[in-house]
Amino acid sequence: MNERTTLEIIAPTVEEALAQGLAQLGLTADRVSVEVLDAGTKGLFGLGKTQVRVKLTVIPEGGMPAATEEPAKRAAEAKPRAVQPQGKPAPVQPEESQPVEQSQDEIEHDVVLDKTESSISKLIHLMNLEAQVSAHYDERDREGRRNIHVDIRGDDLSVLIGRHSETLNAFQYIASLVVGKEVGEWVQLSVDVEGYRNRREKQLIQMAMRMADQVAKNGKKQSLEPMPSGERRIIHIALRDHPDVKTESAGVEPHRKVTIVPKAE
Repeated sequence: MNERTTLEIIAPTVEEALAQGLAQLGLTADRVSVEVLDAGTKGLFGLGKTQVRVKLTVIPEGGMPAATEEPAKRAAEAKPRAVQPQGKPAPVQPEESQPVEQSQDEIEHDVVLDKTESSISKLIHLMNLEAQVSAHYDERDREGRRNIHVDIRGDDLSVLIGRHSETLNAFQYIASLVVGKEVGEWVQLSVDVEGYRNRREKQLIQMAMRMADQVAKNGKKQSLEPMPSGERRIIHIALRDHPDVKTESAGVEPHRKVTIVPKAE
């Protein structure tokens, strides 16, 4: 079963959204609560077909949805407490303060992920696209920071990618601004559509290696087509340890390109 506690789905009808969400979570209808966030509006500027936006919240085995549990209750469940007579509150135990803080920290992280999914779902809705949005934290970097990876999946989403991912990069930047405003701080997002970025990275590395072999063989430099800074970085990293060639960037955005040059003997 999927470990996420909430999921937002955009679809033509509530029934289709519920079916898609249950399939993605791997649950039956009795294990989720359904909230219709948008009962059906037209696309951006009132154009396009009607779409609904639905939020599914997983109901834990014990009862109420996890999203409605109070932080104090979560902390209490993390450590058994003695039963007190009715009308007499349980004394505060100093050793229990740390679990409460950890639980609240986890809840804050969940709120950021939920706001990320909600905000991006709204943007996609305004673009009159049908998609499922999920977000999770990437591994921490050397400074201890964690970016949020957003995966968007659905049909006919090529319009969201654009040529050389130019549209996707712009969407990612706008989404970061929107989510940052929602949570009150800058949030670094990495937005991907149907695994496009991974596929594109593999293609770029294969092309870089092939071009490097040609440069090493004939001794003549080769310039690649203009590409965004993120894709140029992939080329530079792929060839930085190559024994026979080196890479340089030249030109002015948006026409800046990578040139593969033979190393001087």
